[in-house]
Amino acid sequence: MEPLAILAAALAAVLAVALAAVVALSLRRARRGRTDAAMERLAETLRAGQGEMETRLRADQTALAERLHAQELALTKTLDTGLESATKRTLETMARLEGRLAAIDKAQENIVALSGQMVSLQDILANKQARGAFGELQLADLVRQVLPPSAYRLQATLSNGRRADCLLTLPNPPGAFAIDAKFPLESYHALREAGSDDARAAAARAFRDAIRGRIREIAERYVIVGETADAALMFLPSEAVYAELHGNFPETVQASYRARVFIVSPTTLWATLNTMRAVLKDVEMREQAGLIQRHVRSLADDVGRLDKRVAALAKHFGQATEDIRQIQTSTQKVTRGAERIDDLDLDGAPQAAPQPAPPTDPDRA
Repeated sequence: MEPLAILAAALAAVLAVALAAVVALSLRRARRGRTDAAMERLAETLRAGQGEMETRLRADQTALAERLHAQELALTKTLDTGLESATKRTLETMARLEGRLAAIDKAQENIVALSGQMVSLQDILANKQARGAFGELQLADLVRQVLPPSAYRLQATLSNGRRADCLLTLPNPPGAFAIDAKFPLESYHALREAGSDDARAAAARAFRDAIRGRIREIAERYVIVGETADAALMFLPSEAVYAELHGNFPETVQASYRARVFIVSPTTLWATLNTMRAVLKDVEMREQAGLIQRHVRSLADDVGRLDKRVAALAKHFGQATEDIRQIQTSTQKVTRGAERIDDLDLDGAPQAAPQPAPPTDPDRA
């Protein structure tokens, strides 16, 4: 509002000077007997007033331009600061996502490295407790290599009092998966050492019954409605036992599917754990993507508000420019009127007939 007040004051000064000129002209015509010196002083006074008015207008115009320039610089600085901050936050988020993708690539390299490692049961201790500890240690080592600590619990106790060798804490669905690492080594050794067909058939029945019995125990102990997933994993720490079971006992494998107990070896467990890790990563990525989307929407809102403010500022610039142009037009008219007054012959020479004034545009006055 301050620049508009200055412009209004300047316009009032212009009108006052014009009125003074008209009054002076009337006085000249009424008192033609005055001396040339008096007329010269009057002309000098008009010229001095015109110069002072032009000086004030220039000063006001310069002050207004400087103020508008300062506001433009402040707005530009604010915009640069906001964009720099938003860009920095976006780059930090992308850096975190890149680090997590690198961790996934490293896990895939570990899969390739471990896929060729086959464990033979010939070197496993015959003692059941030692054998059980071996399976649990191998299971724990595989789980630690693939999953983050927050995604599993070792030797976890369930609500029914049973203790699972490992409990994978996945989000629902599917829910927590229990893994049991015990396996029937004696029946497998008997099957491998059978010398006759009758002995081999008996050992095969014993091996099949031992596996099925273990499947029933796992289904009864580690599948709890509302607490775990509707399935569990039976870990065989030997690729040889896993190959024997799937190669020669397909009906036992089908029975495990029906009981929702999935049999895994070190290699297949590694692949299963990586799948579960991908599920966890997908959940985390969706959370991160939602956070990024919220930031992007906030940034878009900020840019929209900035665009409206820039448009409003541009409108003010245009209005100020138009006001200055109109003032300059009025100044030029007053200057031309003063020049015509100076050209008048007031010593008795015949006066030229007054020319009609051009029509005035109220928008350009």
